[in-house]
Amino acid sequence: MELLQVNGRINKKKLALNILIPVIGGSITGWIANKNAQEKYKKLKQPSFSPPGAVFPIVWTTLYTTMGIAKYRVDQKKKDSPAAVPLYDLQLGLNFLWSFLFFRWGLRGTALVEITLMLACITLTAYEFQQVDKTAGALMVPYVGWVAFALGLNYAVWKLNK
Repeated sequence: MELLQVNGRINKKKLALNILIPVIGGSITGWIANKNAQEKYKKLKQPSFSPPGAVFPIVWTTLYTTMGIAKYRVDQKKKDSPAAVPLYDLQLGLNFLWSFLFFRWGLRGTALVEITLMLACITLTAYEFQQVDKTAGALMVPYVGWVAFALGLNYAVWKLNK
């Protein structure tokens, strides 16, 4: 429970909001972007390190939850960090956009460029969060790692299916 406490308190309403925005947003985006796209995706050549499809919703729900907790922690701190929240919002928007580029529109090369920008934004967000709250910064590290892996996967799929 200490993870959720900031300055000895938990603001349940703000915590829920910070978690639900990425979780619900990611779920809706995934549902819309992947609608009728999975059959095409299954026909593409996959790299040997591509995880089974069932892994993705589990990983993303976990990551969206931890990034929501990280943002909550930053929001609750009294320190000023003018770059932290706009960077968070930008990376989340890029996250949602990537699904459309890669799955819905089949623009895998464009998605590769976009996920590279997204990874840079996530890394900067993690850094800015770290400046405000060390726990918030640490909560972003698995997200950085997963998106780095996703970038490699995006590259491999794009290369194999040019």
